[in-house]
Amino acid sequence: MRVTRRSILQTLPAAMMLGQARADEAQAAIRIGILRFGSVQWELETMRAQGLDAAHGVQVNPIEYAASQATQVALQAHAVDMVALDWLWVSRQRETGADWTFAPLSSALGALVIPAGSPIRTVTDLAGKRLGIAGTPLDKSWLILRAYAKSKFGMAIDQAAETSFAAPPLLDQALAAGRLDAVLNYWPFAAKAEARGATSLIGVAAMLADLGIPATVPMVGYVFSERWAAANRALLAGFLKAAAAARGVLASSDSAWETLKPLTGASDEAELLHLRDWYRSGIPDAAAPADLTAADRLYHLLREIGGPDLTGPAASPAPGVFWAG
Repeated sequence: MRVTRRSILQTLPAAMMLGQARADEAQAAIRIGILRFGSVQWELETMRAQGLDAAHGVQVNPIEYAASQATQVALQAHAVDMVALDWLWVSRQRETGADWTFAPLSSALGALVIPAGSPIRTVTDLAGKRLGIAGTPLDKSWLILRAYAKSKFGMAIDQAAETSFAAPPLLDQALAAGRLDAVLNYWPFAAKAEARGATSLIGVAAMLADLGIPATVPMVGYVFSERWAAANRALLAGFLKAAAAARGVLASSDSAWETLKPLTGASDEAELLHLRDWYRSGIPDAAAPADLTAADRLYHLLREIGGPDLTGPAASPAPGVFWAG
């Protein structure tokens, strides 16, 4: 089913009523918009299962949505207090007067995946090949691949390869069926493809490192209103500590992943282990402040290729994008 802004808005009254009802069940509750089977759900479930929410004096009411667009609209309609989004969206919104801000959650990115036995050995081998790309022409990973191919090989990959854009699951299926020669997919799908015998030719994080940008730059984070944060400082601080503690559990406990297996969608143990390792690779250092210099460099890199359609008119990230606490 095609998700449109109109269809999303039509679902919001019910979602708002549900969110309010859940918020009324107890004091000190945070309504968080999440994607079903998304990795944020893994963190929240670990938080609940380990009692980390109660230990830090918070209650979390997750509200599920079918698409990232829906979480954006829910946040803007105040149907939820917080969602997980990328900071480029936050920056663009702040340029229009919004007060959203971003607390880092993950730096995990995807990879360029090829099937087992593929003759492709480097990015240059993609010339004339069928390349599937997750998302849209403005997807961050695609822009980074374009910058990487140009910088390292002098290659305009958007012109050299036969490109197509689609949803991650469809690309995963097309690669497995031999309808594509390679796919640039999000990390959970790259992880599952690896478990089935495919190879990640190069990760997007490695492309960034080759471009001189640390792979530790956070990509996804918890997004919320500064006004809401000011009115709920203790609640927010408790939640962020509980979330960091949950990531710590997922970083060190293999048994915690067995508990999460039904939520991950892993079909077998191999898929679960690959998902675990990819997730762990993106866990940010909770004690380290956001690297604003690296984020600024990444912004300029993406803007150079994606242009104002991606970032809006601003030449640099908007002040206040990263939550200072």
